[in-house]
Amino acid sequence: MLTTLQTAYTDTRAGDLAWCLGKEELPALAVLDRELPGIGTAVAAPAVQVQMRLLGASHQVVLDSPNGRCSETVACMPGSSTPLPFGVARRVSGWDYEFAARIETLTRGGFAGRAQELLALVADHPNGLAGTFPGDPHAFTAMLVQYSGGSVLWRTWHAYPQEGRLVATRSRLSAQT
Repeated sequence: MLTTLQTAYTDTRAGDLAWCLGKEELPALAVLDRELPGIGTAVAAPAVQVQMRLLGASHQVVLDSPNGRCSETVACMPGSSTPLPFGVARRVSGWDYEFAARIETLTRGGFAGRAQELLALVADHPNGLAGTFPGDPHAFTAMLVQYSGGSVLWRTWHAYPQEGRLVATRSRLSAQT
């Protein structure tokens, strides 16, 4: 799903993003709810409810299952002391959680091409959510979630065309081993 976000572009730099686990839901500009197969090896593992939330140039993913709740937030959070990490592995509510982030710096032409490619990928995916900002078609936040091999996986992209930077994250939630 591709939408135009009805808000001003507020995040100013890729370096302003912070990461947080366990944050309550923040006001969202766009939301996509999905039910995915249960996490784990049990044949009848209960389904996982996934909510993808666009928060301006930021994102929040909230997962609920009988095991518990997990929420991931990547956003500009005033007063946050947790910068965007390049990698994290934690145990959360009976799950193994992994997070990785990278920041790409692209040329103007390379940025425009990559932005179009990512927006097309997410807009056409049944489990994708992307929001562009008025005034710049290359300013966007995009998310994609899927179930694979007993895990819920999601990827996100946060575009900063004014500095030619793209922040890409990938996360995985699996049953504890």
